[in-house]
Amino acid sequence: MKRYGLLCLFLGWIGMLGARPITISTGIEVLKQEHFKTLEGKRVGLITNPTGVDNQLRSTADLLHEAPNVKLVALFGPEHGVRGDAHAGDKVEGQTDPVTGLPVYSLYGKTRKPTPEMLRGIDALVYDIQDIGCRSFTYISTLGLAMEAAAEQGIEFIVLDRPNPLGGLKIEGPVVAEGCTSFVGQYPIPYLYGLTCGELALLLNGEKMIGKSCKLHVVAMEGWRREMLYEETGLQWIASSPHIPQAETAFFYPVSGILGELTYLSIGVGYTLPFQLFAAEWIDAEPFAARLNALKIPGVHFRPIHFKPFYSIGQGKSLHGVQVHLTDYDKAPLSDIQFYVMQEIAALWPEHSVLRHADTTRFDMFDKVTGSPEVRRRFATTSRFDALRDYWYKDVAAFRTRAQRYYLYQE
Repeated sequence: MKRYGLLCLFLGWIGMLGARPITISTGIEVLKQEHFKTLEGKRVGLITNPTGVDNQLRSTADLLHEAPNVKLVALFGPEHGVRGDAHAGDKVEGQTDPVTGLPVYSLYGKTRKPTPEMLRGIDALVYDIQDIGCRSFTYISTLGLAMEAAAEQGIEFIVLDRPNPLGGLKIEGPVVAEGCTSFVGQYPIPYLYGLTCGELALLLNGEKMIGKSCKLHVVAMEGWRREMLYEETGLQWIASSPHIPQAETAFFYPVSGILGELTYLSIGVGYTLPFQLFAAEWIDAEPFAARLNALKIPGVHFRPIHFKPFYSIGQGKSLHGVQVHLTDYDKAPLSDIQFYVMQEIAALWPEHSVLRHADTTRFDMFDKVTGSPEVRRRFATTSRFDALRDYWYKDVAAFRTRAQRYYLYQE
């Protein structure tokens, strides 16, 4: 069933009639319904950002600050900050939150793991951030490192669960290889891991990926199912980072984000379609699209596109390439797409073969995001995805079996 295409038509029709009904309750919503009893009488530290809101778009930070039976004493900011005022990659500084007046400790600056000093006097750390289901998005690294710190200090750790916008079924890519840990690959999980942040926390804790286990409690959602995409929840989307402005953008981050680390092609960042396209001055769009469509990648169509980026790669220049359209989300292998793009570039324009002509200083970041230099080495042998496919999917079946032990939600 071409669920994504049909869903868009359905939601467009619903949109003409009014707002979509909310079909689930997130962790913060459940916590509210329980009158915050899980946190009652505790001194609480909250790790959050603008995506931490209830179903009425009220900030979790403000809700906990106002709750009469909760003592919120500190905020902790991941990449982009508690209030979302920091750009991607910018160091976040400690400050005082202008709304609550509470101290804000940065987890994306000099330290990425809460220190004992930051946690002094705190009884429970609460995590409420909307993730996008992809390993290289740094919020889950913050989640794991904060769990480590909580375990070391004997502090309770509470996850307010949220949907995985990719659903809970897609698992793609190898686990991070031993010795290849980084902040964009902190734990040995696949590139797309098919878990909510609460389920992931249970796995990190249960599989000893954070060392000593912490006292973990997940406030589960109500009404969410594994096959649900974000649009089906009826929840409003809040940009999880500046270039993930819509829930749909989360589908495309794994489509092009790995290749984007080479800063070799435009992937739409700097234009109105972040992560949804591949383009350069030297690409001939029509034959490129035809060549990619001839591969018959399930659930994917490539359309020629011509544009000028407003900023970033190719700013102000006429670029040509393809826009990726997901015609059947369930069937589409998201992370494979960028490797097929690299493959067809090497075939059509060998003088522009990506791994032979990109800035080699970017290879380290490429390797960190893929989880191992082996990915780059294997692809470089023939510039064909066939040389990589077995390695790319070698861990999926075993991880799925392992992860199922931590499922909070079924299909």
